[in-house]
Amino acid sequence: MSPTNDAPSLDDVLVGEAVLGVYRQMFAALARDSGAVVDDPEMVDVAETLLAAFADAGEEGLSHEQMRHVCRRYPAEVFENRLRVLKGLGAIREVFPKPNQLRYRASFTSVVGLMFIRRMMRDGGQSEMHRLLALEQLNVADPRMTAEQAREGAEGLARAFRLWSVELVTLTNGTIEELREQAPKLWGTEEILQRAERLHGAILRRWPQLDRACTDLRAAIYAYGDASRRAAARLSDSAGTTRNLTLLPPETWRTFARTASREELAAVLDGFVFDAPAPWHEPAAVVSAVEDGPRTTPPRPAPPRPSVPDPGLSEDAASDDAAAERLRDVAEQVLRGRDRVAVEEVLDRDWAAARRLLADLSSAHLHPELPYRLVWSDGLACRPDGSPTWLSPGVFERTGP
Repeated sequence: MSPTNDAPSLDDVLVGEAVLGVYRQMFAALARDSGAVVDDPEMVDVAETLLAAFADAGEEGLSHEQMRHVCRRYPAEVFENRLRVLKGLGAIREVFPKPNQLRYRASFTSVVGLMFIRRMMRDGGQSEMHRLLALEQLNVADPRMTAEQAREGAEGLARAFRLWSVELVTLTNGTIEELREQAPKLWGTEEILQRAERLHGAILRRWPQLDRACTDLRAAIYAYGDASRRAAARLSDSAGTTRNLTLLPPETWRTFARTASREELAAVLDGFVFDAPAPWHEPAAVVSAVEDGPRTTPPRPAPPRPSVPDPGLSEDAASDDAAAERLRDVAEQVLRGRDRVAVEEVLDRDWAAARRLLADLSSAHLHPELPYRLVWSDGLACRPDGSPTWLSPGVFERTGP
């Protein structure tokens, strides 16, 4: 009889069983029985110990007695239960399918599945997302890849990013303790976003007809980026100025104080050593010590300011006629009818007289009513035998009538 459109064909059933068989082998290490997950970490250790022993045994495999010897530190009932579950799910099989088989071999899929689970435990799937994005990037660059395969990859990544963003939003709105436990999911966010955006661009450039799938992927990537940044911001705020995520947040202490019993509250201080109580002092002795103690000198108050406004400098303070005339005479004697003269020519004399003359020329330069100016140039000339022994080039000049 030919199968109808609604009934699965024999090929469909075989494909489904093959997929389920791979799943069973991958997660056999975490199975308590054929339909449940372990609730004791020791059971996972038994499976990992057995798989490591099979890897060292080589193609000959292990017998039942050898497997028991490898797992001798575990109770016999725990070992037998784990062996039965691993054999039932296909993680451990007979070397040859015949009755009374005494030697067994381990499934490669189970070892890979356990490695995958260990990585998931360390960073919550971050490393797997990096590997998935790198693999998809290689697939897009492969000329044998079809548009349908690219569509499936883009839809799968969009689904993963949407679920990831929903989980991060839930963590952000939940308790800070849970967010701290899931902090590894926030590591390497920027690198994942950059990889995902490059992959999105590569798919869209090669297959423009996949614009709808790429739009969904881009929206999922942006949603993941926003959710991860909000979660990281709350995590950073909870860490305080120390940025130490190992310190318990105040919410945890308040929750503990409200819910803990008297014995649990008292146990918090076990192991702490406190300073001995201070000795008792008589009140009179304390008063005497305070009176006899040194007193700090109070700051001196500022002098009182006059109530009348300050008129400032006198009007004739800057216009001394006699001083101005003297400076004018000195300047004219230096210029001797010229408009400018070199400073080194003027100062080529005894230094005691030269410095007085230089002071007068500087005063004439600074006087607001005299039309003279000193202009210095860059550089410094050293004259060991001259006076002065060093000199900067400059000119003294007239600027007006």
